[in-house]
Amino acid sequence: MSALLGMLGCRHPIIQGPIGSMNNPAMVAAVSDAGAYGMLALGFIDNVQEAKRLVEEVKKLTDRPFGANIVLLNPLAPDILKVLAEAGVTAVTTSVGQPGRLYPLIHELGMKGIHVVLSLAHAVKAEESGADGLVVVGAEAGGLRSTKPESSTMVLVPLVADNVSIPIVGAGGIADSRGYRAAFALGAQGVQVGTRFLASTESTVHEKWKEAIIACGDGGTTLLPTRNMTTRAVITPGIRKLMEDPSVDMSEAMGKMDRVGAWDAGDFDNAVAGGGQVSALIRDIKPVKEIIDEMVS
Repeated sequence: MSALLGMLGCRHPIIQGPIGSMNNPAMVAAVSDAGAYGMLALGFIDNVQEAKRLVEEVKKLTDRPFGANIVLLNPLAPDILKVLAEAGVTAVTTSVGQPGRLYPLIHELGMKGIHVVLSLAHAVKAEESGADGLVVVGAEAGGLRSTKPESSTMVLVPLVADNVSIPIVGAGGIADSRGYRAAFALGAQGVQVGTRFLASTESTVHEKWKEAIIACGDGGTTLLPTRNMTTRAVITPGIRKLMEDPSVDMSEAMGKMDRVGAWDAGDFDNAVAGGGQVSALIRDIKPVKEIIDEMVS
């Protein structure tokens, strides 16, 4: 058994990408029941009782191990960690913040923490700060990114593996058994998968979001500005129209979008359909178990 599997306690070293729009206990339970590590996205949650409710709902649906993502800058992070520890969660991922601040509490609660990093410098610093493992996310991954130049998964994972001694989880560009096997060849002990699970039967995102991923071709995603970060998303017709209009300030346009309302309505002229470059490889919507079984086959 690898050190990573020892932390997670599941059968397969596959972590569900904690996507806020897919923060559904049934989805988390489905991933865990299939042998992987289901993850609640508790990073930006602002209500401890809601976090407790979500955790309790997952426990009603599965007796398999699961975890959650914690945003270190969230002032409620210590209280959420305590809720998770009381529920028997043994491993969490952390992101957006300095690990040194909360990792003593994570360890005091008897849990392991796997920190999300986008660069070698952050990986080395996270290990020095007490992280038990790293999710190493290449530039092709979907969702929030930094505004700085970044390396691809093919480059970043082995680069980090050469410079740290803690277990690595590869993320970005992984949707099937080919990407899964490649991550191990690059030095990872497991993978984190987001976009492929977005386009699954159990995924609770709007069907039009899933359709945008299925329709995405080569070069069909881009980085879009969002506050002081960027986000990788599928270039939908609405986004393409904005990108091709020289009079449009994309930062301003993104700031005006009612993302949550548009997500709920499937209005992707007024919201971004998050997705990684691996969207180009996804051509169907199928159950989580089939996705995981193929990946580890």
